Amino acid sequence: MKLKNKIAIGCLVQWYEIELVSEYLQSVKNAVDQVENKDNVIIDLYFNLDETLEKIDTTKIQKWEILEKYHQILNKIFGYDDHYDSLVGCDYNLKLRNTEFTKLYTIADYRREFNENYCEKVDVLMWGETDSLIPRQTFQILDNLHSNVKDETPKYVSFFATCKMWDDSWKVLEHPEFTDKPFIDMDTVDTKNWWSLRYNMSIDEMNSFNDKVEELDIKVINQYKFNGCGLVISSDVIKAGVNIPKSVFFIHEDTAFMLQLQKMFDGQIPEYVIKNVLLVHNRKHVKKRTYVVGEDKINPGDIGKARLEHDWYKKASEMSQHNTYNMFNQSKTFSWEDVFK
Repeated sequence: MKLKNKIAIGCLVQWYEIELVSEYLQSVKNAVDQVENKDNVIIDLYFNLDETLEKIDTTKIQKWEILEKYHQILNKIFGYDDHYDSLVGCDYNLKLRNTEFTKLYTIADYRREFNENYCEKVDVLMWGETDSLIPRQTFQILDNLHSNVKDETPKYVSFFATCKMWDDSWKVLEHPEFTDKPFIDMDTVDTKNWWSLRYNMSIDEMNSFNDKVEELDIKVINQYKFNGCGLVISSDVIKAGVNIPKSVFFIHEDTAFMLQLQKMFDGQIPEYVIKNVLLVHNRKHVKKRTYVVGEDKINPGDIGKARLEHDWYKKASEMSQHNTYNMFNQSKTFSWEDVFK
């Protein structure tokens, strides 16, 4: 199909996600391959090699080897020529950035800048995540959605169906084939329960759900419910002033964005939920954190426990969360300097 609108999808890739990212990028390629005018989809990637927080276990791999792996993935999937740092001959509208220097750069930093950088260049923004798989139908659906609603509701957010979540408040987002399944958090890594948080779903498995869809089931909600994995935002929302505040310096950036929406628009901006098309979030993927010093003894996929091996993590999470929920209050704003103190 030929897109009528321009869409940007952006993802921060941390160096420790190198063994995971190819699955996400392959799903993005599969979706762009459904589009005739590929230039209308910008794929923004920021590859972060900074070691201010996590350190590379150099007994297993060197920094230059990680960067080389990344270039090989880009070449295999998109035809990117790393030897010449060239996109000549590449059919995809890639925007690549990476750093080998010391620059503490988090998901909050990336998504804030992504919103700012592209809100005046495209019509629709989408937040990518390395442990996600986007539907093959993504850009067709988003293009049609934007064309159909832009006149009456030019400001909106949207979200694809997700897997089974931990409480009933998420049912509005759960895919119909997941929502009646029991929630399982502490499942085994090799679980066969495809609805479990610990299950690592493949692209083919995602397609098996989405290929059944004959007609889209789009729900409209005004009490916002979403996370950052696959969030879709019309550019007019960002142009109006909604974004992640700089006080939110680490995680909880999706919640901060939601609170900004609520404060500024008081429910006037709709959220369109594409209820019967699944976007996979393999949030406990066994390859989510690799080659990190001090995490050898942690079971693969136990992301929370792996992060808590680092003294700074709990402090940074709590301080960034404090800033998120107190952005409209008279309260101290914490920073990385406070974390390290």
